[in-house]
Amino acid sequence: MGKAGKALKQVLETYSISQNKLAVTMGTGRPNVHRWVNEIRDPVADTLLEIRDALRKINPAAAEEFIRLYLGDASDDQQV
Repeated sequence: MGKAGKALKQVLETYSISQNKLAVTMGTGRPNVHRWVNEIRDPVADTLLEIRDALRKINPAAAEEFIRLYLGDASDDQQV
């Protein structure tokens, strides 16, 4: 499990966003957010977009950080 949960956990901690605030903004239950953050279950692709959109409503910088952490730096993928 993983990368999405790790990225989400880091963003929530860095930007002081509670799991409950994210859940309410997304219109989902807090237990779902808990499962993602604690890497019990990975969010599906559509849910990743919902997480991004909810984070944008709460704090646009948090949404950008989540995507950066989840997808990684594009320059890391390029070989010199």
